[in-house]
Amino acid sequence: MSVEQNEFLSQVQLQILAEQAIKQYPSDYQGQVKLLCQSENATYQVSTGSARYALRIHRPNYHSKLDIQSELEWLDALNASGIQVPVAIADQSGERVITLKLSNDIYRYAVLFNWVEGDMPTVEVDPTAFEQLGQITAKLHVHSKTWQAPENFQRIVWNHETMVGADGHWGNWKNAPHLRQQDHGVIEEAIVQIAKDLNSFGKTQERYGLIHADLRLTNLLLQQERIGVIDFDDCGMSWFMHDLAAAISFNEHYANAPHWVDHWLKGYERVGHIQPEEYEMIPTFIMQRRIQMMAWNGSHAQTEMAQSLGDQWSNETVRLCKKYLNGQMPVGI
Repeated sequence: MSVEQNEFLSQVQLQILAEQAIKQYPSDYQGQVKLLCQSENATYQVSTGSARYALRIHRPNYHSKLDIQSELEWLDALNASGIQVPVAIADQSGERVITLKLSNDIYRYAVLFNWVEGDMPTVEVDPTAFEQLGQITAKLHVHSKTWQAPENFQRIVWNHETMVGADGHWGNWKNAPHLRQQDHGVIEEAIVQIAKDLNSFGKTQERYGLIHADLRLTNLLLQQERIGVIDFDDCGMSWFMHDLAAAISFNEHYANAPHWVDHWLKGYERVGHIQPEEYEMIPTFIMQRRIQMMAWNGSHAQTEMAQSLGDQWSNETVRLCKKYLNGQMPVGI
């Protein structure tokens, strides 16, 4: 898969596509279209006289139409089970994944979702928000382990090679900004150890299946007693405990990271069960995810998120690799 996934269209061009998209839906869904954010995909708020909707325009070179349709099928099943997630809306022809064309050679897929109400929690407000994060993650895992996916279901696979291999989905970790050549050896040693651990751990149905793969606090919406989960764009096949590693993405080196992990586990155990063998593998998954984010940082170096990490983030990754290789949990200071 190409790592040339950054959107090259201007905001003016994307706005043209968004306006083109909303005209394809029934009149009840047509309204004012305003850009909310553009990180990976471009997300727009569509405001009518009585409701709001979220329009997602997919970035290029990442998901096929079947991939996106499969995501929507899981969202349908989650919604039917009582978990609050976005649900896609069909256009006037009955399509839920529509194709937008800027020219004969430039097109984008788009999906219109219902609006999920709620406020986004932050670690600055209350670290115990990770308990809520762990709890809702367990609900997704319980559903995943029992759900029978449709025959044509197809989602991205997050295994060791696709995460931290040289040709991984998000690129090569060696391209991470501010990473010194002399530190490559430590990371390579950690990758070898991770592979060894994972080969022993295996991929049984209790350990490996369909996961969110990016379930951080930024993808939770809290409204009174209800917890909404958004942004399933990266959902795919991987180890269930990868979702714990994803929960602290970019922030593994912070002093509070061990407490965040503890809170997540506490919340998870209220709903699901973590096997002793999975507990033992938590350092491995956290280290793997951190190196995976090195690759993301390299292939997305021009994005605001990547630049916000600063010039010491790669050095902190090297420090965490040394902790991992010494048998310690690769979090904290």
